[in-house]
Amino acid sequence: MSEGTEFFTIGQLARRTGLPVRTIRFWSDIGVVPPAGRSSGGYRLYDAEAVARLDLVQTLRELGFGLDIVREVLCRNTTVAQVAETHVSALDAEIRTLRLRRAVLSTVAKRGSTIEEALLMHRLARLSAQERQQIIDDFVDRAFAGVAPGAPALGIADNMRRVNADLPDDPAPEQVDAWMELAELVADEDFQRRVRQMVVAGGEVDRPESDLDHTSVLEHVGRALEEGIAPDSAEGRAVLDRVVAPGTPAAERERLVEQIETFTDVRVERYWQLLGVINGRPPFPSAVPVFEWLIAALRAGGGS
Repeated sequence: MSEGTEFFTIGQLARRTGLPVRTIRFWSDIGVVPPAGRSSGGYRLYDAEAVARLDLVQTLRELGFGLDIVREVLCRNTTVAQVAETHVSALDAEIRTLRLRRAVLSTVAKRGSTIEEALLMHRLARLSAQERQQIIDDFVDRAFAGVAPGAPALGIADNMRRVNADLPDDPAPEQVDAWMELAELVADEDFQRRVRQMVVAGGEVDRPESDLDHTSVLEHVGRALEEGIAPDSAEGRAVLDRVVAPGTPAAERERLVEQIETFTDVRVERYWQLLGVINGRPPFPSAVPVFEWLIAALRAGGGS
C-alpha cells in the first residue's frame, strides 16, 4: 500500500457511504468492491476508489440491476448504456403488466366479482395480444365457415377481423370490463348460432332487397320513441307511413318484418359496442329499439 493514501475500514466506509457493514462485506466478498489491502491486524482496508465504486454499485442497484450485471459493468464487459436499454424494455413490459393488473382489480372491485370471475378476468387479461385476437378470429371463422367466395358476408368477416380487439397498454377499467364481456359473448354458443344465422341469411343471393332507408328509419322512428308514440297508435301509423310506403302489400310487409328480425339483435349490436369501448371510441346509441318499434308498427298496420 502506498504511503500517504487514505484508507478506510469497513466500519468507516459504512459511515462514509451510509451503507450497512454487512452489505459492503458481501459486495467485497463477491469481488464487486475489493479491498485495497489489509491492516497489520488482518482487517480489510479500502481506498478512495472503493468509495466511488460503492457509490456506483449503489446507484446501479437502485436502478434495478442485479449484482451479476453490476459486476459485468465494473469489469467493462458491458456498458451502462447497453444494460440500461435492456432494462428499459423489461421495465416497459413490467409497467404494462402492472397497469393491466390495476385495471383488472378495479373491474373486480366494481363488479363485486366472485373468486371464479376474478380468476377468469386475470387469465383472459394476461393473454398476449396475438392470443386475444385469436379468440375473435376463431369466432369469425366459425360464424363464416362455408360462405361462398365473393359473397358480401365475407366483407363483414374481414371487417370483424380488422377491428382491433386488443387492450391498450394502459387500459381503463371499463376497457378491461368490455374485453371480459366480449370474450364471454363470443364464447356463447347461442350467440355464435345467431351470428351464423345472420351470415347465412345475408349470403342468400335470391333474397329480395329491401327499399328501407335506414337513415330515415333512425330519424323518424327514433323521434317517435323519444316522444313516446306507440307503434299501434294513429300517430304511430303516420310515422310508419314516412318510412314504408302506405300502399305496401301485406305479404311485402311481412317479408320486411322477417328481414328486420333476422338482422336485428341486441347482442350483435353489443359486440360492436364492446369493440368500440376497447378501442376508446365514443359510445353509439342503440338502434335495436328503433327497429323493434318498426317491427311492432308493421305488424299493427296490417296490409292497409
